[in-house]
Amino acid sequence: MSRPHSPRRYPRMARVNEVVRETLADEVKRLSDPRLGFVTLTDVAVSPDLRLATVYYSVLGTPEQHADSGAALASAASHLRTALGRQVRLKYLPELRFREDDAITQAQRIEAILRGLHRDDAADAPADAGTEGQAP
Repeated sequence: MSRPHSPRRYPRMARVNEVVRETLADEVKRLSDPRLGFVTLTDVAVSPDLRLATVYYSVLGTPEQHADSGAALASAASHLRTALGRQVRLKYLPELRFREDDAITQAQRIEAILRGLHRDDAADAPADAGTEGQAP
């Protein structure tokens, strides 16, 4: 007899990714590296064989702060991996690779484009408003 499926059941890898992200985020808060800016871990993608974890992060600040934060995370990778091994029980302890999540940058770019389009529409609207009731 099989177990009934709960409506809140998540795929195993999604649960692993979330646990790894939460654990690493807590540990990043404890780091005292001055190069580490305002960093948020946005996502983790653990490979199906549990040997590699790609950690996506975002940084608020200048491009220099982005680079410094990336270097700080890379240098803290062994410490973070050790902390992960202490707190999460997995068959293999994944190697951590850090990649900046460019979704926020892309979202800001799209938002700027949309604002520009709305400004163009607003600039065209008064010119069109005067010709609305007249016959061509």
